[in-house]
Amino acid sequence: MSPLAALASSPALRDDIRRLGDLLGEALIRQEGPATYETVERIRALSRDDPDGAARLIDELPLAEATTLARAFSLYFHLANIAEQVHRSRSQTAARARTGGPLAEAGVAIREALEAGEVTADEVATGFARINARPVFTAHPTEASRRSVLVKLRRIAELLDEPRTDRSDLAIAEAIDLLWQTDELRLGKPEVTDEARNALFYLDDLAAGAAGDVVGEFAAAARACGLEVQAGRPVLTFGSWIGGDRDGNPFVTPAVTARVLAIQHDHAVRDLLPHIEDLSARLSVSERIAPVSPAFATSLADDLAALPDLDPRFAASEARISSRSASSSAVVR
Repeated sequence: MSPLAALASSPALRDDIRRLGDLLGEALIRQEGPATYETVERIRALSRDDPDGAARLIDELPLAEATTLARAFSLYFHLANIAEQVHRSRSQTAARARTGGPLAEAGVAIREALEAGEVTADEVATGFARINARPVFTAHPTEASRRSVLVKLRRIAELLDEPRTDRSDLAIAEAIDLLWQTDELRLGKPEVTDEARNALFYLDDLAAGAAGDVVGEFAAAARACGLEVQAGRPVLTFGSWIGGDRDGNPFVTPAVTARVLAIQHDHAVRDLLPHIEDLSARLSVSERIAPVSPAFATSLADDLAALPDLDPRFAASEARISSRSASSSAVVR
């Protein structure tokens, strides 16, 4: 059975979809009343047993009720898709635990080709040196979801991936209520900056972990082939057409491009901050035990001079490092 077929027949997936459907039904009762919930359930049953009857019932509904009905089914399918994505992720994680993932498998295949003499070490090194994956974000206004909706769906996915408790059910119910109260459609056409922020929603997610994992797996695959990826080597970079499209989009002006670049720079800094904070917490190396090089001390001094508003604690640390570095240099001379 293929992974997709196994996923479709998974009792756990069906249970999670049923769980989300039940929570949505409770939300409909809270938000719209029992009558709306009963109409949704009636049409759902008719759609399975009597499609023509369901169509006639929908035709008879007032526009406002039909709109509410459409929103209810739309949200249900959003939730079902989220459940499928969570289970697909679990399945892929289990497969990666067994095989190491596609990059690891590629590394094994290349090493076997090397051992069999099918390729030379120079050819492999040249190939690795040329590799740079560059996903490019673009925008399509008819497909773009509102960021406020994406954030809530991601929250539900995170909760669904945790062990089920009364507390997690309550948190999912709250998110569904908020989704119901959120207009999934924009009142006006999205601006270029809106499209840029939507794309950055996915980039923020990648920067939180997946991008670093890919780079690490690439380095491991290279080591399996007897190669070492140089520090700072660009293996994975990202691009975007949004805000820079000059093929006739009248809304992309120099001012808009500058604004989109400012938004991207802001996200890049904010995406790096958690990693820097984590690094500062883990790197507890004492300069007295493992002195830094004079080049590092000079670089640090230059950085701090360019950032005069930095916390005074860092300036004090830099002064101690510079002093020790100068002393070490004098001893060496």
